[in-house]
Amino acid sequence: MEVGQGLLLALAILAVCCLPALFALLFCADEIIDRVACGWAEWREQSRERRTIARLDRAIEAEALTRDIDLTEFDKDGRRPLEQLATDLRRLGGHRLAAADRSVVWHGAVIEAYDERLRAACHALGIAEHLAELDGVDREIERVRVEGLLHAAGLTLPAARAAHHQRHP
Repeated sequence: MEVGQGLLLALAILAVCCLPALFALLFCADEIIDRVACGWAEWREQSRERRTIARLDRAIEAEALTRDIDLTEFDKDGRRPLEQLATDLRRLGGHRLAAADRSVVWHGAVIEAYDERLRAACHALGIAEHLAELDGVDREIERVRVEGLLHAAGLTLPAARAAHHQRHP
């Protein structure tokens, strides 16, 4: 009988010790359930996104598109970030198109800086360009071609696009 009473006493002490935790669980049950439900929904959404991305990769054969790109080029210390090149190209493109009231020397320097950024962006994206080898009208034609290729690669150049949308009388 003593063992039964000892066991009963131990259970009573355990119940009294766990009573505050039981009350907290009862009062916070809605919040606990809400957190579990939100965690579950977030996990399902992430899983759905991963499946969608995997399906898109298979549909457009992403591996085949990136197979020829040397990713070590992107890890070099001296490489300027593509975002910074795009910002420079947009800024210089605006200066280049609005250079009517500037000096010839200033305009030539802006064109040179713009072409240098175009070459750097082409190098970063693996696009062949021949800006350094050409001059005059040929260089301008090459510049338009390169701008089009960069635009097709996803690098939006508003200054270059503005020139294409001019009205012809």
